[in-house]
Amino acid sequence: MYKIVKKEKFSDLVTRLDIEAPLIARSRKAGHFVIVKLDEKGERIPLTIAGSDMEKGTITLVIQAVGHSSSKLCAMNEGDEIAHVVGPLGKATHIEKFGTVVCACGGVGTAPMLPIAEAMKKAGNRVISVLAARTKDLIILEKQMRAVSDEVIIMTDDGSYGEKGLVTNGVESVINREKVDLCVTIGPAIMMKFVSLLTKKYEVPTVASLNTIMVDGTGMCGACRVTVGGETKFVCVDGPEFDAHQVDFDEMMLRLGAYKEIELQAQNK
Repeated sequence: MYKIVKKEKFSDLVTRLDIEAPLIARSRKAGHFVIVKLDEKGERIPLTIAGSDMEKGTITLVIQAVGHSSSKLCAMNEGDEIAHVVGPLGKATHIEKFGTVVCACGGVGTAPMLPIAEAMKKAGNRVISVLAARTKDLIILEKQMRAVSDEVIIMTDDGSYGEKGLVTNGVESVINREKVDLCVTIGPAIMMKFVSLLTKKYEVPTVASLNTIMVDGTGMCGACRVTVGGETKFVCVDGPEFDAHQVDFDEMMLRLGAYKEIELQAQNK
C-alpha cells in the first residue's frame, strides 16, 4: 500500500498528491510515469511523475479529475492508502545542452513539464516556459516553473492573467524574436497538435509527451498505440515522448474518445 502524505488542491478539478514510494522516488527521471490502481478492482491510471523527494521517499503526482477513477483519486485525503503504484515506466526525457528550449504546456501539463524544465536548465540550456490555460485559476505551479526557467510567459484564453491568447501565440512570439533549438510540449492532444504544426512551419525540432489510454503499461495490451512516422509505436514503452512532427495526432484523438460514453455512465452511477 502507498500512503498519501500530503494533499494540495490547485483548483476544483486539479489536485496534487505526495505519495510514499521510496523505490520509485530513488530511480525516477524526468519524463517517467507511474500507473496507479486505487484498489484491487480499480482502473489503471497512468500519471507522469511531477517530482520526487528521495530523503522523504515520496513522489508527487498532479491529477485532473476528468473521469470516474481520477475523481476518486482526487477525493482521497492525507493518510489514505493506494493499493498499487507501479513505476517508473516509459523512457526518460533525453536531456542535453541544446541551447534555447521552449517548454510549452497547457493546463495540468505543467506538472509533468516541471521536472523536464528543471533537468534542461541543469544541463545548461536557456529555458523559456509558456504556461497556458483557459483562465487564471487553471494556471498551476507558476512559482515552481519560474524557479527553473529563465523566462515564463503566461497565456490565458480569456485574458484574465498574463497575455490573452493560446499557447501557440506565446511560442510563436519567442520564435519570432530569437533562435529556438528545441520545443517540448505537454498538454491536451489538440494543443500539442497545433504547437507541432507551428514549430514544423518554423523548422524547430519538437518533442511531445503523449497522454494516450493505457491498460497494462508494459507494451502487451496495445491500448496506447499511436502512429509515429507511419509506424506503430506504444506510448508506454516506446514513449511517452516522441518527435511531435511525426505523430498522427488526429488518429490519437480519435482513440482518446473511444470510451467517452462508458466513462460518462461510470460517473453517473
